[in-house]
Amino acid sequence: MIIITDRLVCLPKNLQNLHLRKSAKLASIGKRNPRNLHQHHYLLLPLMENLGEKEKHVHYNHTDPWRYARWDARESYQFMYSRPWQQVNDFYLNAVNGSLSLLALFGAKTFLDHNDPDIPEVSDNNELWSFASEHKSGRWARVTFKIILSYHGGSFDGWQKQPGLKTVQSVIEGSLGDFVDEKKAQLLKDKGFPVEGCVAVAGRTDKGVTALRQVCSFYTWRKDVKPRDVGGAINNAAPGSLKVISVSEVSRTFHPNFSAKWRRYLYIFPLTDKEYVDQNCENGDCFQSFRCNQKHDELQYGYADSNEDNIQNLTDNNKDDFETGKKPEKFSIRRVDQLLRRLEGKLLSYKLYARDTKASRNVGPPTECFVYHARAAEARLPITDHGEGRRVMCIELVANRFLRKMVRVLVATSIREAAAGAEGDALLKLMDATCRRATAPPAPADGLCLVDVGYGEFDPEKCLIRKE
Repeated sequence: MIIITDRLVCLPKNLQNLHLRKSAKLASIGKRNPRNLHQHHYLLLPLMENLGEKEKHVHYNHTDPWRYARWDARESYQFMYSRPWQQVNDFYLNAVNGSLSLLALFGAKTFLDHNDPDIPEVSDNNELWSFASEHKSGRWARVTFKIILSYHGGSFDGWQKQPGLKTVQSVIEGSLGDFVDEKKAQLLKDKGFPVEGCVAVAGRTDKGVTALRQVCSFYTWRKDVKPRDVGGAINNAAPGSLKVISVSEVSRTFHPNFSAKWRRYLYIFPLTDKEYVDQNCENGDCFQSFRCNQKHDELQYGYADSNEDNIQNLTDNNKDDFETGKKPEKFSIRRVDQLLRRLEGKLLSYKLYARDTKASRNVGPPTECFVYHARAAEARLPITDHGEGRRVMCIELVANRFLRKMVRVLVATSIREAAAGAEGDALLKLMDATCRRATAPPAPADGLCLVDVGYGEFDPEKCLIRKE
């Protein structure tokens, strides 16, 4: 047992936990009956076979004509992350602080309407509400506040509260502790919990994701709490990285998540100087070399597009030959736009574009999303003290709901398919794949921003990237 434990440092990380579990089982067996220890040597075989071996990466076996030009997971990851994300981070930080606006990317023609007529707001001038509030009791006596706020993703570890991390939820709930009613405050103290508020949110964002008009709600039974008090407490919690847009008292029936009808995300992808997009690539001229490589392999190895077994054998036996060929380093923004447009107006299952979801949400209606708007366009970041603003590609996605990491996977996959010169319905065809390795790894969170959440019907004329 000591010898095995000493060799733990030679194991890959994903085998260390397995090694510890099996070592504990062998120790238990040896303690009960040392003579039977040799009968359980099979527990060590998988560990011995993996000692000294490198971790293998399994790639999805694409069978379409663009498989020679398509990046694998590692290449896609490197392409997405090896670029100046700090400039995008700085732009989002200035947008949160109010010194810059998203409209600077798209011009004065862009118009976003943030009015939500379907959400009744409480007003002191409303005589009917004032009469009803005097006669409310029980759960109906509580006061609900709708809070619209913006925060910089790079300053927080995501929205969801987590022990020991600075998250948006933990900062907001901590700032609302003074507005908790006495009964609830005493209950929290008796249980040894800090006195904090409890907020619901329209959508939880990952670490690094910025939000410009995130919507959350907070309720209390205290009648002396005013919207300005709530907004002031949150603004003082994390100045510079968290800012309240508005606070209003709304009906108790309002829920920021379940009442929402659509969400709008924007992804800003910075372009490097060498990625000047030649529109002639859309005709397939940039991918002739890969088709030539395909013909060369057919002549040399006697391969033809006949069945999946031949394709798998060719991929395994001649992987080095494919990797020596230079894959495309450019992509057409117009092609990305064409790929995304095919998603509009359809209720589809996006389980292949999700990551880290529960098993219960991998099949059926929980995976279905209706995309209202999906467009891509070139823009330029505003001019700063460092010089001319960088050229970027902006992707706008509006849907009734989004799965976990769905936007980032869609962005990375659409760029990968555009670079490979895939057909216009490539994103739709990938939905029929057998596993999630068919899609690209998620794009960096630095480029993603939750623009706003809508509680009325979506208007296609009020978008950042207008339809031509």
